[in-house]
Amino acid sequence: MHVAIYSRVLKEKDIPYVQEVFDNMHKMGMQPYVHGAYFAQIKDHIHFPSPTDVFEDYEDLLRQEIDSMITLGGDGTILDAVTLVRDSNIPMMGINLGRLGFLANIGKNQIAQAIESLVTNAYIIDRRTLLHLESNFPLFGAAPYALNDFTILKRDTSSMIVVSAYINGEFLNSYWADGLIVATPTGSTGYSLSCGGPIVFPNSGNFVITPVAPHNLNVRPIVIPDDSVVSFEIEGRTDSFLCTLDSRFEAITPKHQIAIRKEDFTINLIRLHDRNFMSTIRDKLSWGLDRRN
Repeated sequence: MHVAIYSRVLKEKDIPYVQEVFDNMHKMGMQPYVHGAYFAQIKDHIHFPSPTDVFEDYEDLLRQEIDSMITLGGDGTILDAVTLVRDSNIPMMGINLGRLGFLANIGKNQIAQAIESLVTNAYIIDRRTLLHLESNFPLFGAAPYALNDFTILKRDTSSMIVVSAYINGEFLNSYWADGLIVATPTGSTGYSLSCGGPIVFPNSGNFVITPVAPHNLNVRPIVIPDDSVVSFEIEGRTDSFLCTLDSRFEAITPKHQIAIRKEDFTINLIRLHDRNFMSTIRDKLSWGLDRRN
């Protein structure tokens, strides 16, 4: 079984858990392939009990016939890995070495169980919708898509901007705000949530449009069908704005004609049988806990 390992950075406190991953992979007869930049960080700190190869990009994942990918970190690590996996259908398992972990929801104490589940197929696949960005000027190279959200944000000024949004060509609203978020159900627990957006179940078939610090307080987040195409016009006191897909960003101007639609492929996230979306939001958001006791 060929399994890719991806992470951003090796922290000293995480070395025992990373070692446990490789030890358990060896025990289960897996062939590890480590992302090149991460391998350079860990090679002097981790003992590799099995022959270990490296991969660099999407083409390597296809060429080496990777069966699944393990990410070590938090949700941001998974968002980075999505740009490598693309439309390959390689399922991704997130082991949480970070903080909150809505996507990377497998704990450090579950490493052995999680790796065994890959071999025995004792897991569930969640197919997650992505956003696709279309633009009249090239943006974001070969990965113009996002698992969490797309945003337009002000840049180089403290003044608000005006983002006019259209759904399937019909005018929705002009948002006087610091920016505007279009989130997938997966991203509804991210930036959109912190700006007052609703939590949406992953398979709801919706997008959420959420303003960032709107000038008009009666302008609220709105949920739309995910077969909609959302296009934008942007105005401001400067001609430079920020456009983001997940954690990646590009500078844009009013000359950019941009639109968001549902991507043609999905991302496959692995979860264990003892986890589901409701248990995740209860745990991560501390619902039902009385901290007074």
